Amino acid sequence: MRWWKAVGLAGAAGVVATGVVVVRAERRRRAYTPDQVREQLHVRFAQATSAGSVETMAPAGPDGRGIVARLRRLFRR
Repeated sequence: MRWWKAVGLAGAAGVVATGVVVVRAERRRRAYTPDQVREQLHVRFAQATSAGSVETMAPAGPDGRGIVARLRRLFRR
């Protein structure tokens, strides 16, 4: 078998494997009812907003500066 045939077969196998992964993900996504999707989005939103409030109250670092001041100094360079 020539090398280009092996490369072609490997490429075809990769395309088939990618298609299988996409089809599985689509089946899982379509298995939910709209109410279940809405509920999951509400849960994720609640988690994101509660995590965001915790991050904004981050304590100052060991040098006495807050995270915002350290980021400004980093991007100023």
